[in-house]
Amino acid sequence: MESYSQNRQADRQPAAAGRFYAANKETLTNDLSRHFENCVKSSGNQNVRAIISPHAGYVFSGNTAASAFSAVDRNKPLKNIFIIGSSHIMLFDGASVYGSGDFITPLGKITVNKEIAGKLSKENRVFNTSLTAHTQEHSLEVQIPFIQYYFASDPMIVPIIIGTNNINSIRKIAEALKPWFTQDNLFVISSDFSHYPSYKDAMEIDDITANSIVSGNPQEFLNTLKKNSERNIAGLSTSMCGWTSGLLLMYLTEGNDQLEYKHIDYCNSGDTRYGNKDEVVGYHAIAVIEKNKKPSAANSLTDDLSLTERETEMLFSIARSSIQSKLDNQIIILPDEKSLPELFRKPLGAFVTLKIDGKLRGCIGRFVSSDPLYEVVSLSACSSAFEDARFSPLTKREYSRTEMEITVLGPLRKINDIKEIIPGKHGIYIKKDFRSGTMLPQVATENGWSLEEFLGYTSRDKAGLGWDGWKNAEIYIYEGLVLEENKK
Repeated sequence: MESYSQNRQADRQPAAAGRFYAANKETLTNDLSRHFENCVKSSGNQNVRAIISPHAGYVFSGNTAASAFSAVDRNKPLKNIFIIGSSHIMLFDGASVYGSGDFITPLGKITVNKEIAGKLSKENRVFNTSLTAHTQEHSLEVQIPFIQYYFASDPMIVPIIIGTNNINSIRKIAEALKPWFTQDNLFVISSDFSHYPSYKDAMEIDDITANSIVSGNPQEFLNTLKKNSERNIAGLSTSMCGWTSGLLLMYLTEGNDQLEYKHIDYCNSGDTRYGNKDEVVGYHAIAVIEKNKKPSAANSLTDDLSLTERETEMLFSIARSSIQSKLDNQIIILPDEKSLPELFRKPLGAFVTLKIDGKLRGCIGRFVSSDPLYEVVSLSACSSAFEDARFSPLTKREYSRTEMEITVLGPLRKINDIKEIIPGKHGIYIKKDFRSGTMLPQVATENGWSLEEFLGYTSRDKAGLGWDGWKNAEIYIYEGLVLEENKK
């Protein structure tokens, strides 16, 4: 193996564009739109931790890949997406994580989390930084346009190629990745299934292999691969080309009874007009989801999310303590997370609004967050007090007269019809190119605005797009739970 390491900055240029998917941005966007339109949709927005997605040419597996990604809430505030595939180019010891630059596709650049890449390679001997493993490998690249097109946020990626067939090494790779196998990251396992059996044999073998994965038992999966091979099926060269990546995922989920595998969709190349039925390749979409958790729903925040009087007091206490400590000591002191209610530890957006004598004195927050609610409220309170560019920093004298309001926010949901917006219930987020802006749900009713005024003021004053700019921009809505301070 050539071990040309990543000791210089170099963006990874597309190698599969024009072969596996369209090299033209407009054509590629239209293709992705069609795949997501035609794919199998999962019921509800499940709490998805990982997906298995195929990596063949989009004309063969594009709909199935879209089915896999569609299982994930597109508005989920993800920090990172770990894309993991098994090398088609070479065998080498361990795995290679790309960290020398970002990835380029016809849809633009997607940022690689170089900090995580560096940490993996420095702290784990099973990882290396070979560039050669990535430059011509298609299995990771074909997933990236789906990510760029589908997700409302802009998560960073961690691209990993597995070069070994050694089961002990796969387990070591899984152990190294376990700290990041969390709710705020998504793992995408890139793999096709059977290669080159007849259509009928593929249907049978692919079903058996998928069932062994859905079992969640790594040994059952390995036993199934061995049994499939021993059947000597004509043309079958592998039951799953990325079996090492699939095994890695199963090691990550092993023993976690809060996770389960869910089969989403299947097809093979013989189902398309471009393939024959004599030698086919199989494609599955499979998701790993959290059990016993309600799917997030943008239109039911105020029904599902509630705080007791005690919890409300605690949230205001966190906000006020943060401002007070900043005034007194120029530092922000966060509470001990273990002592807080479960809701406070959930990744929720929030805004903190400050007023003096009924007049706005600061308002800053995050409408999407992967950080826990208590931390968002603490930092937003200080930002509203000291960093809102519309006002000078809050003084100790002013603080004693300051009134506070906290708005806890639900997830974003993109809309195509402004009739879906209910002023007073929905906040809006308007985005076009690099400009964006938001207004909270209560702003429209506080000012007595009509729907068009709500859109116009947000578009002009927050997004900088002009009064009518919303008409050709992306519009998202979210709900807010408005909390008022109890003045005893």
